[in-house]
Amino acid sequence: MNIYDAATFTSPGGQSANEDAVFLTQDNGRLVAIVADGLGRHGGGDIASNIAVEALYRTLPVTGHIDGSAISRCFAAANDAVLEKQKCGVPMKSTAVMLILEEGHATFAHVGDSRGYAFRGEQIVRQTIDHSVSQMAVLRGDITSAQLRFHKSRNKLLYVLGVDGGTLEELTLIDPPLNGDAFLLCSDGFWEYINEDEMEVDLVRAQSADGWLSLMLARIQERVPGEHDNLSAITVVCRFS
Repeated sequence: MNIYDAATFTSPGGQSANEDAVFLTQDNGRLVAIVADGLGRHGGGDIASNIAVEALYRTLPVTGHIDGSAISRCFAAANDAVLEKQKCGVPMKSTAVMLILEEGHATFAHVGDSRGYAFRGEQIVRQTIDHSVSQMAVLRGDITSAQLRFHKSRNKLLYVLGVDGGTLEELTLIDPPLNGDAFLLCSDGFWEYINEDEMEVDLVRAQSADGWLSLMLARIQERVPGEHDNLSAITVVCRFS
């Protein structure tokens, strides 16, 4: 039977409001995890992220394998739900990253710069690619991955939920999950302050999903400035019998 050891964290950080949202559920061998980051500079970011999370999960098939077409419908529904809420006069938007684990399948789907990481043997084997101007600069070779974290265009996103014409979510397929495989979903307020090598080191040191998350948060808390962004994360470790 597939059992997933999982932990969640979300905090307003140095801000007055938390515009991140997290969701985690597992049942009958399936795990669904979602992290969404509302775009506060547009107003209503907290509303947008919660709407996105609710719509993504609500539209998932209840039974059977969740394929790419089903995931696309979920993101389309989330995009429409955020757009509908904009009718109140606030142009709210949100990023989102979703992990689906089920028998023989592991899939990330994301839009924006909330990230998903997959680990095997305590090393990163898959990582989502940000939909941002600075990420495009990395792909062109204009800047390095290390420079991306605090690049001047870091917050300029190419794709988000809450735009006319639909959304362009990206699927990241992962090899069938094995015992000991681990996954991290996080908002940019989390990954900005911890590098990928440190994520791997803390996974080796940890005895559980919660322990891994705590070790990473301890690093981040030592580094963040006073008025730092909201930060959220979900950690998952496969424990198969």
